Amino acid sequence: MSFDPTPGQAETLAPGLRRVLAPNPSPMTYRGTNTYILGRGAVAVIDPGPDDRAHFKAIFDALAPNERITHILVTHSHVDHSPLARPLSRATGAPVLAHGDSTAGRRADLAQLSGLGGGEGIDPGFAPDHRLADGETIIGADWQITALHTPGHMGNHMCFAWQGALFTGDHVMGWASSMVSPPDGDLAAFMASLDRLRARPEHILYPGHGAPVQDGPARIAALATHRRARRAQILEALARGPATPEALTRAIYTDAPPGLLGAALRNVLAHLVELTDEKLAAPLGEMTVTTPWQRI
Repeated sequence: MSFDPTPGQAETLAPGLRRVLAPNPSPMTYRGTNTYILGRGAVAVIDPGPDDRAHFKAIFDALAPNERITHILVTHSHVDHSPLARPLSRATGAPVLAHGDSTAGRRADLAQLSGLGGGEGIDPGFAPDHRLADGETIIGADWQITALHTPGHMGNHMCFAWQGALFTGDHVMGWASSMVSPPDGDLAAFMASLDRLRARPEHILYPGHGAPVQDGPARIAALATHRRARRAQILEALARGPATPEALTRAIYTDAPPGLLGAALRNVLAHLVELTDEKLAAPLGEMTVTTPWQRI
């Protein structure tokens, strides 16, 4: 499916829902970050995006006369999603709502390990004005949205349910799978969040990057199947002998573009952490990104 909207140009996706694409394309962000404007009159902004003056202006240009921003919601605090939240809040007086800061929801045991690396794209200064609880409902003038804590891609990741649709941030996208990078990401949590979303009644997904997903349950099932296949590949490779995350990445991701091999390595590491938790594999020494793992 073609997806090539013009950055900065507001598009109506559904009654009461507009999208403004940020001008930050990359191998990790696809065409850029999707900023959503929810409601009419008194509106919410979901994922303001990077701290970019042109995008800041585009969000205000997308508003009709006499419209105002009353809520700013952030799915998670990566630099392509959250940095514009504070400038937008200062300009409008609207509070920033999210699950927590960039350390919220992280596994404490993994955060204490200095050799795992990680931290890619974290917005370290992010702090919401209001910490959203799982299941909390936010009510606007003509809209209502429910926050769902969906850790995995990042510990503070949330999805938002609205009128039969889900805003899924980076947890579920149609154009690619998500990176899970320990210690900020956790694969077991990612899979549990997929199961939770698949069991919900919403069908349409509005992701942080890429086009809307019309059959959300099918896409969620496909992502879960993909992750289980990668897990099986890693176990099969370890059955032939110990290997480092880098060696496993080279052996498994044979068709990945060079620009995505770094993200692939982080996903392999996430699988190894999960397999270690399940006592199916173990590092030969301290758990680091360069340590060989063996099958148990």
